[in-house]
Amino acid sequence: MIKEKGHFAMTEKVNAIIDIMKERYKDAPCALHYEKDYELMIAVRLSAQCTDARVNLVTPALFEAYPTLEAMAAADVTHVEELVHSCGFYKHKARDIVLGCQMLLSDYGGKVPGTMEELLRIPGVGRKTANLLLGDLYAVPGSVVCDTHCIRICGRLGLSEGKDPEKVEQQLRRILPPEESSDFCHRIVLFGRDCCTARNPKCGECPVSMFCKEFNP
Repeated sequence: MIKEKGHFAMTEKVNAIIDIMKERYKDAPCALHYEKDYELMIAVRLSAQCTDARVNLVTPALFEAYPTLEAMAAADVTHVEELVHSCGFYKHKARDIVLGCQMLLSDYGGKVPGTMEELLRIPGVGRKTANLLLGDLYAVPGSVVCDTHCIRICGRLGLSEGKDPEKVEQQLRRILPPEESSDFCHRIVLFGRDCCTARNPKCGECPVSMFCKEFNP
C-alpha cells in the first residue's frame, strides 16, 4: 500500500502530475500505427519486448501482405514469421497473430471485443494489451496500461510500489481518475522516452522532480 500523508495529499499529487503531463504533451496518441481495430491488436502483440518504433517499421509490410482480417486469419504462419522476425520472439508472435485473427472471426463477429474477459481469451492478449485496446478503441474509463515506462516512472513518483504489472495496475486504478487513466499512461510513455529514461534520466529538466523519490531521497 502506498503511504502518503492522507488520501487528499495523494489526490493532490496525482492531479498535479496529470496536469503537468497534459501541459507537456497536449495530445496523448498511441505510439503504434494502425487503421483498423485488429491492426492495433496485432501491433500491441508485436510490441512485447520490442520498441514501438521497430513495430512501426514492420507492420506496413505485414498489413500490405494481409490487408484484411480474413486474409490475416488465413495467413501462412511461416510467412508471418518472416515478416515480423525483427520484432523478436517471432514464432510465438506470428502464431498468436494468426490464431487471434481467427478467433475474432469465429467468436467475435470480426471485431476486437470490448470487455476484459473477452479480450483475455484471445491468444497473446494479456492485461496490458487488453487495457490498451479498451482505452484506445472503446475509451473505457479506468484502462491502465502498465508497461515498463509506467512501472518505472510511477514507482519513482511514489504512485506505485513494486514491479509486478498487475499489482501496479491495481494500485494506479485506486488513485487515477478513471477518465484520465488511458491518456495518462500514453503520456507517461512519451515522458519515459524523452525525459525519465531508465538510464541517465534528465532529472535537471524534469517538471515533476519535486515528487520523485530518487531525486528527493
